[in-house]
Amino acid sequence: MPERQIQPTTRSKYRGRFAPSPTGDLHFGSLVAAVGSFAQARSRGGQWLIRIEDIDPPREVAGAAGRQIEALKRFGMVADGPIHYQSRADARHRRVIAGLVEAGTAFPCACTRRDLGPGKVYPGTCRNGIPEGREERSVRLRVEDREIEFLDGIQGPCVQNPARQTGDFVIRRAEGLIAYQLAVVVDDLDAGITEVVRGADLLDSTGRQIHLHLCLNRPVPSYAHLPLVLDAEGRKLSKSDQDDPVVALPPGQGLRLALRALGHEPPGGCRSLESQWQWVVSNWRMSRVPCGPVAVGEPPETT
Repeated sequence: MPERQIQPTTRSKYRGRFAPSPTGDLHFGSLVAAVGSFAQARSRGGQWLIRIEDIDPPREVAGAAGRQIEALKRFGMVADGPIHYQSRADARHRRVIAGLVEAGTAFPCACTRRDLGPGKVYPGTCRNGIPEGREERSVRLRVEDREIEFLDGIQGPCVQNPARQTGDFVIRRAEGLIAYQLAVVVDDLDAGITEVVRGADLLDSTGRQIHLHLCLNRPVPSYAHLPLVLDAEGRKLSKSDQDDPVVALPPGQGLRLALRALGHEPPGGCRSLESQWQWVVSNWRMSRVPCGPVAVGEPPETT
């Protein structure tokens, strides 16, 4: 544990968050995402929250959420408030869905994944009502064929068209579970999140989430998508093993590797967690974070 927790330096309206799914222990790729979001919040003098996205019980691993929280503490990252568990907002999510359906912005759908065809883009089968002889399975949000433009804090200008990416997308799943796209937007709004800093694997979801913000007539947060971390074979790092720095190295060394992946390796004299975090808070610049993938332990390429 660090000598003391790194606290916001000034009062700010900035609110960031780290939102892991409890599908396994914290691995290095997740650590990099947590470090990036925490560093951005602390450098802005803002608050940093933790949300456990436990809305997919079949994929959850028993005890993973608690171990993730403890791992974050070992690296000096503690939330500025109670931990939020997404499943506890289930009633709130369902009220939002009901409101969208009532407004005609969302609609019941009877289609299965097989009905989507090879392109996996929803063809609009149930947009004007469920065909006779079929029953409701899910709820989808309507999208129109138009581009959504946003300036990503790391990736730069982005343009996405949800209608061509996915078509009308699911906000309540066939088994009754709340879909990620709906839950993440509602929870970010309710928490007052001003900037979403997360991994680039979620970049493709951003257009859909901005569209949902607009459907709800609520402010859209800023977005910044951190580089993906790859293993030695060039694959996305997604599972913890004995070679993962999170479990293989002391927290100080693991934090240094995470900061290196983010283009912010502290000077050699900063060895403790506290000294590294103090340096990061003073020196963090989003412009120094690489936009492309990085490998574990290797300095990111600079341009």
